[in-house]
This record gives sequence, structure tokens and C-alpha cells, in this order.
Amino acid sequence: MHDLLFAVPTMIAFALLMLAEWIASRIDPDTRPGIHGYDGREVATNIVTFVLGRATKPILTAISTVGPLALAAALAPIHLDTGTWWVWPLAFVLVDFCYYWAHRADHRVRLMWTSHSVHHSSQYFNLTTAIRLPWLNPSMLVRGMFFAPAVLLGIPVWMVLLMQSLNLVFQFPIHTERVGFLWRPIEYLFNTPSHHRVHHGSNNPYLDKNYGGVFIVWDRWFGSYADEIEPVRYGLVHNIDTRNPIRVNYGEFTAMLRDIKNAKTWAGRFGYLLAPPGYREQVSAGSESRTVGRHLDVPLPVAPVTVGTTPPTGERVTPVGAVDDRTGPAPALR
Repeated sequence: MHDLLFAVPTMIAFALLMLAEWIASRIDPDTRPGIHGYDGREVATNIVTFVLGRATKPILTAISTVGPLALAAALAPIHLDTGTWWVWPLAFVLVDFCYYWAHRADHRVRLMWTSHSVHHSSQYFNLTTAIRLPWLNPSMLVRGMFFAPAVLLGIPVWMVLLMQSLNLVFQFPIHTERVGFLWRPIEYLFNTPSHHRVHHGSNNPYLDKNYGGVFIVWDRWFGSYADEIEPVRYGLVHNIDTRNPIRVNYGEFTAMLRDIKNAKTWAGRFGYLLAPPGYREQVSAGSESRTVGRHLDVPLPVAPVTVGTTPPTGERVTPVGAVDDRTGPAPALR
């Protein structure tokens, strides 16, 4: 009941803001280079994905979040009094700090990327992109443990869940191209539309940057910050080219399972599961497995490449064993 009292007004506010942004994009279209606006079919996919996520959220929350946090609460050496005023801002900051590391793992661990890639798979960036979230993806079962440190420091489970919700509410309006740069102190401290456009970019120098939820200072401190300095190319490095909500949700997960199945060694299997997206198994000295579409090709010789150089095609080249992109093998979904 309390969740409904919070969720219903929030969803109404979100719907009104999305409508306002769409009307603004029709009346006063932004003609700057790289601005994409709205696409009706993409919006429909985002909304259907959101509805499926809301329908399955109680199941996922109980298993992936409440369970691990309840265990952490049982082991916590202290329990802070929520009647003390400073516990509330402390909880808000702690949860955002935990969110930063969870979000960073979403991008740097293939298993977790299989669910988070759903949010990044749209080639458009508007308020409906904010609600394009994964649902019932098995990889989401491990994400709740990243918030256990807040509970172990004495924050009650219910307060952690509340702060998670507030964190996501804060992030909704920053999914927009309609807002440029804000006042410099705000840009320095908080996550803003500019910072989050960078985060959704699939072109360098934007890959795997700006993980912060509310505060962008975590990125500044831990070396994952980037300014918006050029037009952003939204979507994945290898876009999925589908608007089917089922394929959007499970395409990267099935691609990961296929890679694990085709791996030649146990090191390769664990790499495809836990290494950063873009990992490629090394099958022999001087050769590597190349992914073409969604199928593993035969080992091919690797030409010597100097790190940091750019080939004539303009595409980035990465040495054998290094991480190339935040995507796994390009799912050729249609």
C-alpha cells in the first residue's frame, strides 16, 4: 500500500513530464547536430518495457534486494535511530555511494551488463528512455548486495529501499536533450542532463563514464568522469536493431550464454560471465576468437597493433586480451 501511495503520484508526474517534453519537441524542435528527439515506435517499446517491469517488480525486489539486505541487517553491528535527523541525509548519501559502485559494476561485469544494457539500448535520449528498465533478468539477482554496506552501517532496510526510490526519481528528469548546461556549482556536485547524456554515449570519450546517481563527485574522485565535449551517439556500440520488448530484455543475456557455451576453456567461460563486456577468449598464442554478428568465427591471427593508434576505418583497435567495448558480442537481433 505504501509503495502504491508513492508510485502512483510519481508515475502520473512522469507521464505529464514526458508529454510536456514531447509537445515541446513538436512545437520547438531542437535542430542542433546529434539531437534525436522522439520516435513513436521507440517510445512504445520503452513504455511496454516499463509496464512489464512494474508488473514483475514485487517478485524481483523480494528476491534480489529485500533478502540480501535483511541478511545484512541481521549481521549489522549497529542500528541507527531513524528519529535522529542526521540519519536521513546520511542514508541518502550512503545509498547513492552504493549506487555508484553497483552502476559501475553494471557496466564492467558482463553478467550485470546483460540486464543494464536494456536501459542503454535505445538510440534515442528523452524522458521515456528513463523508464526503459530491465525486468526479470537473472543477472539482477546479484545487484542488491551492493547496498548491503549501508545496512551494515546501521541504516534500516526500509530506509535503504526508500532512498533507492528517491535516487531513481532524481534521475528521471536528467534523461533529456532539452536542457543544456546548468550553473557550474550544480554541474560540479550533482548528476545533470549533460553528465547523463555522456553516460549514455556509445562513442569515445564517453564509454563507461559518469556512473553517479545523484552526486557526480563520485566519478570525479574515482576516475570515471567525462565532460560533454562533442555530440553524443546514443545506444550500444553494436546496436540490437529491434523493438521487441522480449528481445530487448533478454538479447544480451542469451548472447552471454551462447558465448559461455562456445568457450574453449574454463577461463574463457568465467571471462564471458564476469569480465567486462567486450572480453574475448584467447584460444592460443598469437590468435584470438573474433565475434562476427552473434556467431563465433574461427581463430584469426592478430596483426601487431600499437596501443592508442587508430586504423584507417576510424574504429578503435584493442590488443588481444584487452577490453574493447562495453557490449558483449553484438546480438544480431531483428
